Amino acid sequence: MPLINFGSILTFAEEIETQNRDFYVTITQNSGCVECHDLFAQFVRDAQKNIKNVQRVRRENVTEMILEQIRDFTRDPFCESYEGADTMNAQQAMETALKLEDRAVRYYGEAAKKLKAMSEVSRALKMLAKKHIKYYNKLK
Repeated sequence: MPLINFGSILTFAEEIETQNRDFYVTITQNSGCVECHDLFAQFVRDAQKNIKNVQRVRRENVTEMILEQIRDFTRDPFCESYEGADTMNAQQAMETALKLEDRAVRYYGEAAKKLKAMSEVSRALKMLAKKHIKYYNKLK
């Protein structure tokens, strides 16, 4: 599905953050992943902040969203699945988390490039990418 404008890009960003948060919540409730509960609990809190940040960016820049047309950007390369989080062991949870964080870094990097004409939005997306790079490095 193409991401053709500001609104669709930020809506998908919110979906990514929500999916990540839901995965981390499930892992923190999984008794097979006790050793990584603290790390993922922090990721849950951060995802909540990220969701609010994406919503804030959309609200504050709503007047510009109609002006910018996006080309050649789709959701498909950024769609990840994480079924079975409630039965994963710690190794599987870490591998899945790495994939989710990599996806977020790639998405925010590409989205920031696509919205470079909207400097404040592009900057916010780059900041989200940096946060996910930190999460990725923590998982490594």
